Amino acid sequence: MKIVSQIKQPIEFEMELFEKKFSVAMSSKVSLLNRITHYVVNRKGKQMRPMFVFLIAKMTNNGEVNDRTYRGAAVIELIHTATLVHDDVVDDSNRRRGFFSINALWKNKIAVLVGDYLLSKGLLLSIDNNDFDLLKIISVAVREMSEGELLQIEKARKLDITEAVYFDIIRQKTATLIAACCAMGAQSVNAPKSEVESLRKFGELIGTAFQIKDDLFDYGDEKIGKPTGIDIKEQKMTLPLIYALNTASEQEKRWLINSVKNHNKDKQRVKEVIDFVKEIGGLSYAVTKMKEYQQQALQILQTYPNSPYKESLELMVNYVIDRKK
Repeated sequence: MKIVSQIKQPIEFEMELFEKKFSVAMSSKVSLLNRITHYVVNRKGKQMRPMFVFLIAKMTNNGEVNDRTYRGAAVIELIHTATLVHDDVVDDSNRRRGFFSINALWKNKIAVLVGDYLLSKGLLLSIDNNDFDLLKIISVAVREMSEGELLQIEKARKLDITEAVYFDIIRQKTATLIAACCAMGAQSVNAPKSEVESLRKFGELIGTAFQIKDDLFDYGDEKIGKPTGIDIKEQKMTLPLIYALNTASEQEKRWLINSVKNHNKDKQRVKEVIDFVKEIGGLSYAVTKMKEYQQQALQILQTYPNSPYKESLELMVNYVIDRKK
């Protein structure tokens, strides 16, 4: 966590104030809702998304933020939290960040309603303050996230995913929200349109690198320990596996598809798939791709003068691909 607190340092004050404002933004007259949202707020993760909003706003606006920046960060967090609550219902997941998920504690019906409540809170926070430009940024992101999830489900059934489709899925599923955070930070301080777009692209590049790193965790390495093979068990098509399928002979390809489709619960077979993907160069290919995205993101930052905010964003880009979990 040391690196995260280092990244946070130049926005320490803003993040503390944000947490107070965020709790207020979630409040309701219904005590059950307050109990649940209190549970959510107290189990927050590293809060990367609001950090992106504040760092970008300060980097582009001479270290200054305004009320719109706080509202932008709160809208992102409200709507992101709503999607997580709904995701846990969709995935039938009982845990979230090591704690029980809302659906595990309060059942699916309540979880869906809480997600709807948080979504409406986010929309109203923007509408009540005439932040229609900020609302558009996050609404586009939510639409893309839903499309990305559905595209992945559609493709997973056939295992016929190409590298281009893979990048399309992760751009929508993962990268679009980080892109929205960066665009939100710039837009909240009324940066020019071209700059907002450039920083949206910056977020998209980091988000893509982040997802490739997640793919690599499934294969493990010396630092992480044992490979998990969870993505293979869930028939998720990740970059190392796609590369292996594209590079393998017809016979190997048939064996791979058969393994992922019909033997994905067989531990020995999953281990054989992992070993094959490593041997054929799937991991090193994915690492190369991840570093390309990292470098492109850093290049965008190079156009800005040195500042503590720029330094934190550089640390963030490097943290995304160096993290251990």
